[in-house]
Amino acid sequence: MAIRTQGLHHVTAIAENPQRNVDFYARTLGLRLVKTTVNFDDPGVYHLYYGDEAGRPGTIMTFFPWNQVAKGRHGTGQATTTAFSVPANSIGWWAEHLGRTGVPTSRVTTHEEEDTLSFTDPDGLTIALVAHKQPDPRAPWDTPLVPAEHAIRGLHSVTLSVAQEDATAEMLTEGLGLTFQHQDGNRLRFAAGDGGPGALVDVLVTPDAPQGLVAGGTVHHVAWRVPDDETQRAWREELVGKGVNVTSILDRQYFHSIYFREPGGTLLEVATDDIGFTVDEPLLELGRALKLPPWLEPDREQIRAGLAKLDLPDENNPEVAEKLATR
Repeated sequence: MAIRTQGLHHVTAIAENPQRNVDFYARTLGLRLVKTTVNFDDPGVYHLYYGDEAGRPGTIMTFFPWNQVAKGRHGTGQATTTAFSVPANSIGWWAEHLGRTGVPTSRVTTHEEEDTLSFTDPDGLTIALVAHKQPDPRAPWDTPLVPAEHAIRGLHSVTLSVAQEDATAEMLTEGLGLTFQHQDGNRLRFAAGDGGPGALVDVLVTPDAPQGLVAGGTVHHVAWRVPDDETQRAWREELVGKGVNVTSILDRQYFHSIYFREPGGTLLEVATDDIGFTVDEPLLELGRALKLPPWLEPDREQIRAGLAKLDLPDENNPEVAEKLATR
């Protein structure tokens, strides 16, 4: 394996109500809404991106919120938990904060010097907050409801549920360049580079679990980082050479992507780092306006008319954003 990913790029999931999604991820969890656009393959549906101040790779969670979407089923063949990194002393604050906002949380579990608080979002997606002793240097997005000292730093890890682990483990190591770290019962951990927050994936082996159904309240795909187009092209050729069914390179406006399935069933993406969300709007204005790629601009009025109006968090409003930028 000549090419290795640096870690997670983003996770994309399926929701139902776009306003409820914004309220939870931007207000309750305190992530920044960094891009308001549409699903390029189905422009009648929003594609909402959340992350740190600039939506840097490794901090991004995105959603397709389809109205009246069918409920998905958690099980094998999909990513079943998305975990975010928080500071070491913040789990208690988060338990109180989520309790105040009406979100039930699990008992805090401790393993490998990590404290984990788990809960579900309004659509039933399993989310975890992981506090660890290893420092996370990524700067948080500071909001009125979630102060910087407790705020999410970015993605920590994802958990892939599989019925059998061997082929999935081979894809992670030989296809993505991850290294096996350790096994705890039926959970295997793999890491990109030196590991750490944003570079981890757990494989949970549950042969008796039902096959998952990707729909509302489930993860659609997990994206991994690649620095640029040249490396991505070489990576695609290498995967195709191994017999993997890989899509052509697709223009996602803010990065370029290829997609393929790992043998356990989860859809994976390799996305480039080198474009970013400021390509079509300034940093201070990220997420405020509906942004469309050039090929959809001729249909802007029709697309806009079919989308629900969103009430954005205060920090996405110009007056408040200016104050936040100067403090």
